[in-house]
Amino acid sequence: MPKDINMSRMPAWLPAFNERVNNPVQRLWAPYLPPYALIVHTGRRSGKTYKTPVLAQRDGDALAIALPYGAGAQWVKNVLAAGGAEVVRGGRHYALSAPRVVSDAAPGELPGAMRRASQRMGVLTGRLEPAAKT
Repeated sequence: MPKDINMSRMPAWLPAFNERVNNPVQRLWAPYLPPYALIVHTGRRSGKTYKTPVLAQRDGDALAIALPYGAGAQWVKNVLAAGGAEVVRGGRHYALSAPRVVSDAAPGELPGAMRRASQRMGVLTGRLEPAAKT
């Protein structure tokens, strides 16, 4: 049976709990402590800025994020629709460009742990570039 990369691998109650309890706490330290990162993205309809803490693996100029909530998560849809997002990792700001969701990655397409994760769920990947200074 083929896997559905849009399907969440988490219990149905967990996203609401994380949004209310876990994410506000993680937003405090995720931008500074790799392998965590903060994805700053804009809502597709609302135009509102959102900050989503994630576990991410960097490999050179590539960033890979496992998607246990599925590729159908709102933040993933926002990043894909915008064609990118801001990433704060290790206290540094980056632009994430050319985002795409990968499943069943080929050897060398993703770093080891993320390649294995892609066999069970989608993985968002893209290029990291230093953010333009404002």
